[in-house]
Amino acid sequence: MHTIGYREQRKEEADLNQIRIEGFHRLNGEVRIQGSKNAALPMMAAAVLCKGEVILHHCPDITDVHLMKEIIKGIGGKAFYKNHTMYLDCTKIERTTIPKKEAEKMRSSIVLMGSLLGRKKEVCIPWPGGCVIGKRPIDLHLSALEKMGAEFTEEDRGLKGKTEGLKGARIVFPKISVGATQNVILASVLAKGTTILENCACEPEVQWLCRFLRKGGAKIKETKNRMIEIEGIKSLHAVEYEVPPDRIVAGTYLCASAITRSNICLVGAPKDEMKAILSLYQKMGGQYEWIGGKLSLCSQEVNVPVLCQKTEVYPGFPTDLQSPVLAVLSGIKGKSCLIETIFENRFRVAGELKKMGANIRIDGAKAEIYGGKLHGAEVEAQELRGGAALVLAGLAAKGVTTVKNIEYIERGYEDICRDLSQLGAVMERK
Repeated sequence: MHTIGYREQRKEEADLNQIRIEGFHRLNGEVRIQGSKNAALPMMAAAVLCKGEVILHHCPDITDVHLMKEIIKGIGGKAFYKNHTMYLDCTKIERTTIPKKEAEKMRSSIVLMGSLLGRKKEVCIPWPGGCVIGKRPIDLHLSALEKMGAEFTEEDRGLKGKTEGLKGARIVFPKISVGATQNVILASVLAKGTTILENCACEPEVQWLCRFLRKGGAKIKETKNRMIEIEGIKSLHAVEYEVPPDRIVAGTYLCASAITRSNICLVGAPKDEMKAILSLYQKMGGQYEWIGGKLSLCSQEVNVPVLCQKTEVYPGFPTDLQSPVLAVLSGIKGKSCLIETIFENRFRVAGELKKMGANIRIDGAKAEIYGGKLHGAEVEAQELRGGAALVLAGLAAKGVTTVKNIEYIERGYEDICRDLSQLGAVMERK
């Protein structure tokens, strides 16, 4: 009896954790773009370095942000969230062991390694979790921090790092990595001496982190040839800052316009950070115009297949938008091709799109898409951006689509159901 009850409860929970979408409805109107997930999380990690209150306005109300909030509370900081503003006070950080429960659910917890080594000279962090989109080794993080004087040992509960005091160093990354760049920046801010980073990531989220830290007193110089120079200081002071709009959410809603051949307007979209996706949008037949801080999209002529598009590090086409674009191309007649150069398992969503009638052939890092008509189906999100892609496919599919496991989507989108419904989509979260 208990087993049957448990199974029924689990089924009921699963049934509630889904979005139902009625396809074939044009979108119209405007939607405001939320704060950036990938900018907010490193800023929250940077708050650990500050002696004083950190206030982050326009902070997205998403799962990963709340997980990071709980981690900071777990190491002795104060944190609460209200009206899209995150309040943090890490003046009295007491512990250096990252809580396992939250850390295992999000990969971004790894950036706390640099902050805690810089502030407390030690850290113990469980192996980070998050989306299963491919191998994401942390060897680049560790080798760089070791050059600054950190030592690491593996323990049953995770990875332990210690230092007698971080020192500036010249670090040349063998491969461009956003996470490793951010981690070393955070470690360098309070290190003794000067740290020079070469071949580092120049994604907007790295630039925003540097701006945030400079407002707290950090001495950071960025150059255009992928170099960053950080002169260590003794402490950072209180910071009040506004999280920038999320370029990936903006790109996702651009894809919603494209896949439904609709005209919509994105309010507060980050103009300077969307050049790559807008270039691809034009190649597919889309037209756009910037009017007073709004991105006006006209997608009625989106019907041109894409010969070949590679994902690249910034300022190239972002890997986080590959899955949404894959959904769009599945509905454009003709042959398109996408090549993934960042994560080897980004095409996981292809199997779920095939359930909806998509004709996609995967050959290693290449996906060939033979566009046609999509139909409604029951599909499951397996990671963040792939889950969003399934929602987009449901908008253009004939019939009803049910997307399960939407907790993945909620890691990066405040309320994708609310936003798309505001534009006229017929959908509901069960």
